[in-house]
Amino acid sequence: MPTMDLHSQNLGFVEALYEDYLREPTSVSEQWRAYFVKLRESRLEPSVAHGPARLTALPRSVSGHAIPSAESASEQAGVPVEALLQYRVDQLVRSYRVLGHLIAELDPLGLPRPAQPELELEFHGLSERDLSRTFTLRGASSTHARTLKEILELMRATYCRSIGAQFMHIDDLTIKDWIQDRLELEAFRIELGREEQLRILTKLTDAVIFEEFVQKKYLGAKSFSLEGSESLIPLLTIAVERAAEHGVEEIVLAMAHRGRLNVLANIMGKNPRDIFREFEDVDPELYIGSGDVKYHLGHSSDYITAQGRKVHLSLAFNPSHLEFVNPVAMGRVRAKQDRAQDNERRRCLGILIHGDAAFAGEGIVAETLNLSELGGYTSGGSIHVIVNNQIGFTTPPSESRSTALRISSPSNPLCLRKKTSFLTASLFPFSLANFSAASR
Repeated sequence: MPTMDLHSQNLGFVEALYEDYLREPTSVSEQWRAYFVKLRESRLEPSVAHGPARLTALPRSVSGHAIPSAESASEQAGVPVEALLQYRVDQLVRSYRVLGHLIAELDPLGLPRPAQPELELEFHGLSERDLSRTFTLRGASSTHARTLKEILELMRATYCRSIGAQFMHIDDLTIKDWIQDRLELEAFRIELGREEQLRILTKLTDAVIFEEFVQKKYLGAKSFSLEGSESLIPLLTIAVERAAEHGVEEIVLAMAHRGRLNVLANIMGKNPRDIFREFEDVDPELYIGSGDVKYHLGHSSDYITAQGRKVHLSLAFNPSHLEFVNPVAMGRVRAKQDRAQDNERRRCLGILIHGDAAFAGEGIVAETLNLSELGGYTSGGSIHVIVNNQIGFTTPPSESRSTALRISSPSNPLCLRKKTSFLTASLFPFSLANFSAASR
């Protein structure tokens, strides 16, 4: 007698066999015939009026697969109810870790996002009466006994608020466990001190005032404004500060046009007077035929952190408004590391700033990521920041990609990406040292 049940990963195969049985009972083996006869005689009798076999009179998942109650499934499978419920809770928790970011509150416009049935209790055969039951929440390195209500609250607070994390696709278990542990740790909720709050507010204010001044002073000028994504500036500030705390001495940045002038003024320390001079074409003979040359320029400077550490910043020149500067910047990082004999690749860091549509659509991005771990090219890891203002120059999210994000593109302006892990965040302080160590 077959031992597999109808609710395992083999359900599709079993349904196909059952349809064959209904059409011609002799087309399946004697064991399967006996199994289906017994099944039809039980209260789980399938109905196949339309499409594949389905189980009636039971809760169903979005795919139509029936999910029996814990008691009936326990009786049928011969396992304790508690063990079956724990398995279902484990699957619910995994669904949040995999899909929670799809319903995170990332849209400043508050537009509705598609529902995710796999994040509902009913999908996993659970109900509100199970909320008070105690289960084990299995983490990467520890387990905790909690009620289902507490587990749900933790999952929603971790993956479905203003920070969404997408990391379960990572093959390296060490990296995946490291991220999971830190995300789900209650102590990971960062409490910013007053001084740091004021520093963030000051940087955010500087970014907003800069954009407003440019738009009012130079009406009609070609503008690749950072408007709506000004949190890029305090985010970069935090990244530089944290990098310096962990021994980073040089940072190479690369970005396209959008937000470049703001970064030059508020991160790189370029004198705003020089930026505005370029708007006014004081030296037009230098830039004949290049009206947006100011958006191509790079800069270098020494950044002094709040703790008094010095970090040398280099923003790469970029003649293209797309992504071809990425391998150039990473090559500069690797060259600096080799020249300084930084074999551990911890003293020089690359930060690549992308546009959302360009990150999704430009093949050079995937090529750069593919080279990132090869011996001759690796730089020990880089930070990728995606500036997403919900439009790719002339393309709205619905026309920019074929993936699920096409339906409801995440409008959070910033997306931190470390190698193949993805962390969507507005302002997300992190430990570069730990991230780099976990990535190797």
